[in-house]
Amino acid sequence: MDAGAASTGYYIHRGSMLMAYSTALVHDWLTTIAGSEKVLEEMYRLYPSPIYTLLTDRDALGDSPLVGGDISTSFIQKLPFARRKYRSYLPLFPMAIEGFDLSGYDVILSSSHAVAKGVLKRSDQLHICYCHTPMRYIWDAAHQYMRDAKLRGVTGFIARWVLHYLRIWDVISSNRVDYYIANSIYVANRIRSIYRREAKVIYPPVDVDSFELCERKDEYYLAASRLVPYKRIDIVVEAFAGMKNRRLLVVGDGPDMKRIKKIAGKNRNIEILGYQPAEKLGEYMQRARAFIFPALEDFGIMPVEAQACGTPVIALGRGGAAESVINGKTGIHFYTQEPDAVVAAIEDFEREKRSFDPKALRENALRFGVERFRRKYKNYVEKCISEFYRNRKKR
Repeated sequence: MDAGAASTGYYIHRGSMLMAYSTALVHDWLTTIAGSEKVLEEMYRLYPSPIYTLLTDRDALGDSPLVGGDISTSFIQKLPFARRKYRSYLPLFPMAIEGFDLSGYDVILSSSHAVAKGVLKRSDQLHICYCHTPMRYIWDAAHQYMRDAKLRGVTGFIARWVLHYLRIWDVISSNRVDYYIANSIYVANRIRSIYRREAKVIYPPVDVDSFELCERKDEYYLAASRLVPYKRIDIVVEAFAGMKNRRLLVVGDGPDMKRIKKIAGKNRNIEILGYQPAEKLGEYMQRARAFIFPALEDFGIMPVEAQACGTPVIALGRGGAAESVINGKTGIHFYTQEPDAVVAAIEDFEREKRSFDPKALRENALRFGVERFRRKYKNYVEKCISEFYRNRKKR
C-alpha cells in the first residue's frame, strides 16, 4: 500500500495478530443527505477514510460529518449544470466511476444505489458493497421510466439502447464486489435475481432516538413523502376524497404537487401542508391516528420513524415496509397500489378496533436503531476481511 493510503488504515484482530488495513469509501453522489447518505455517514464514523463520489454539493450537506471528509469527485463534477442536472449524464456514470484509482487501498467499502459498486479493483483488494438497490430505472422501473419521459421515435430508440447498455454494464460490474450487504430482504432477493449473488441483510440506521413516544392520538391520518409519482401519494388522496368523514394531512413537496392538489380538489377533510421542517413533521407523526405509506420502497425509513412515535402504519405489504411493519401488530398491510385497497385497509384498521400498543410499536422500531447498525456492519466487515485475507494466503 502507498503512504497516503496507509494513513487511513485501521486495525482488526486476526487470531493473535493485530493487522492494519487501508480503506476507501465510495458513494454514487453527494448532493443531499437522505437515506443512503445516512448509511455513508455511519460507514464514515466507523472507518474514517477518503470518499470517492461522482459529484458533490458541500453546501447541501449541512452539518453532516461528511462535509469535513477528504472527498474526491469525478469529471461529472465539472460538466455544465451538473449539480442540478447530473442525472442527465447517466450514460457517462460507468466511465466516471471506473476513472477512480483506488489501487492504493486494501479495502473498498461502497454504498451503492447506482454505479458505486462498479469501481475497478485488483483481485487482491477486498470490495464490500452496501447495496441500497440495483438501479431501479434500468431494471424494475425501465418501462415506467420510458412512459413517464414520453420518449418516442429516434429519441426513444437511443434511450432504450442506453438502458440496454447500462444493464449489461451493471451485471458485469456486479462481479467486482466480493461481498454484498443488502438493506432489506426485498433488496437481497433482487440482488440474487439480477446479479446471481447472495447478500447479507443489515437494515439501514434509523435515528429512532430523535422521535419521542406519544400515546395520545388525534383523529387524523398522515401521509408524508416527497411528492413524486412513484411514492403514490395520489392513491391515498384519492382514497380520502371518497371518505369525507376521515381527515388526512399530507406533508411534502415536489413535482407532483399540482396533480395531488387537483385530486384533493375542494375536499375539506384533506389538507395539503407542503414541506414541513423535521421537527414539525415529527409532531404530526406523534399525534397521527395512523401513518399511511403506499410506496414500494427498498426499505422505507418513515414507517420506522412513525412506529418510534408509537403510531401504527398502514403500508403497502411489499418491499421494505413488509419487513418493518408487522401486519396486525404494528400496522396493517394492503397489497395493491389502488385507492380501493387503501380504503379497505383503513376500514380494516378501524373495524377490527385492534389495540395497537404504542410501546410495542416503539420496541419494534428499535430493531432499526443506529447503534444496532454500527455493531452489525462493523462485525460483518471485519468478518469479511478476516475471511478474504485468510483465503488469499491459502492460494
